[in-house]
Amino acid sequence: MPDTLTSLADLSRIAAELGDAVVETVVAHGEITLITTRERLVAVLTWLRDRQQFEMLTDETCVDYYPREPRFAIVYQLNSLSRRLRLRVKVFLSEYDKVVPTATGVYAGANWLEREIYDLFGVTFEGHPDLRRILMPLGYEGHPLLKEVPVTVEEVAFSFNRRRIDSDKPYVRE
Repeated sequence: MPDTLTSLADLSRIAAELGDAVVETVVAHGEITLITTRERLVAVLTWLRDRQQFEMLTDETCVDYYPREPRFAIVYQLNSLSRRLRLRVKVFLSEYDKVVPTATGVYAGANWLEREIYDLFGVTFEGHPDLRRILMPLGYEGHPLLKEVPVTVEEVAFSFNRRRIDSDKPYVRE
């Protein structure tokens, strides 16, 4: 398993080279996070891929900090296979402006991950080649991983109670 980028000298050098593109650097639990703005996101990801050899996007996800504002963070987990390093990049978004540029031009693997975030959180990725639902049915309204969506407990269905449980479910109608 790769080591995290823990050299503070490396962090200082990267932050200095990126200049004002990095709003903040966070070191917590031996992991480094670079926080950038949506306007500089693609430039930062491209620079990290091309100049720092973070050639792999291992994950892209969203965190809902409701009721805090900015409410959302889009998190990019980067991996340098050649250097055996990991790095996290975050960009924060307001609840009222959930638009961020797509990373598909930098990392092709971002395509499906961004569709998942769009489907489950409602974040729009500007410039995405095929931004549409990927997990939820086409007729589904809303985004199920938003924190204001209530968590419910569902009764376990067995052969003796399945009809009753199914009759109470709001199935999607097309």
